[in-house]
Amino acid sequence: MNYSIDHNRLQQFGSLEFLARQVVEGFIVGLHKSPFHGFSVEFAEHRLYNSGESIKHIDWKLYGRTDKLFVKRFEEETNLRCQLVIDNSSSMYFPVREKPSIDQPNKITFSIYAAAAIMNLLRRQRDAVGLNVFSEQIEFTSAAKSSSVHFKYLYSELEKLLPPIGHEVRRNTLAAEALHHIADTIHKRSLVVIFSDMFQNHGESEELFSALQHLRHNKHEVILFHVVDKRQELDFEFENRPYRFIDMESGHQIKVNPMEVKAEYSRAVNAFKNELKLKCGQYRIDFVEADINAGFEQVLLPYLLKREKLY
Repeated sequence: MNYSIDHNRLQQFGSLEFLARQVVEGFIVGLHKSPFHGFSVEFAEHRLYNSGESIKHIDWKLYGRTDKLFVKRFEEETNLRCQLVIDNSSSMYFPVREKPSIDQPNKITFSIYAAAAIMNLLRRQRDAVGLNVFSEQIEFTSAAKSSSVHFKYLYSELEKLLPPIGHEVRRNTLAAEALHHIADTIHKRSLVVIFSDMFQNHGESEELFSALQHLRHNKHEVILFHVVDKRQELDFEFENRPYRFIDMESGHQIKVNPMEVKAEYSRAVNAFKNELKLKCGQYRIDFVEADINAGFEQVLLPYLLKREKLY
């Protein structure tokens, strides 16, 4: 099912918040037409009644509609704190597009729209959300708040990240240092949602895994959306002709026929992905391969399922 939106709407309405709402509403409609029929974005407002407990807070109107016993939850029970974390290093601007959009995103554009859509869900639940952006340093950080003014502020900060036409900046990835810093600054147990390709300098994988472990050690729930262009970055699908490949962070260039290096490249990149996935499993971190060409439901559904587990 396709939940994408005509990019012209961004120019027409000039609002990332509007597009995020459209993505979410289309997604919810899709859920109710799918095998997840009945799975509602409002699930945090109720929980199933447990036999033997007080019937004081049973929602009898809902019982009349569903023939199931649900207990009303109060605001202090339903509030969730969430920290969104976005990798803004140069590798996230792959693939290079003249005009990235919601329909043809690069990795950073996909991450921004996905984060905005999750923010829309958080706002519907009256939850608190914070935002962290990093590359070779922490570029932006905010505490988790739930006010309307704060959500407007975060949407405006996300819009600033949307890459302009012809954008080209060399920024390295220091994900390990950034994640350690974020783990140290979140003082209350939170859901931490990370959007990153997790590409760091060769040989620094252990530092990266240690930073992810740090988040879990501090009792945070973590979802890692491993943002990739699966066709090009993992499957290495290019035509059988010479290409000039450019490292988007260092600017280093190499000219090669992809067919000559595909086997070795695929072995190395998939070995890293599998190790990352294995470490996430060990640390009880939800690892989600987020292919930028596969739509936003691959991000929204894991978020909803994770949230449901937290209650």
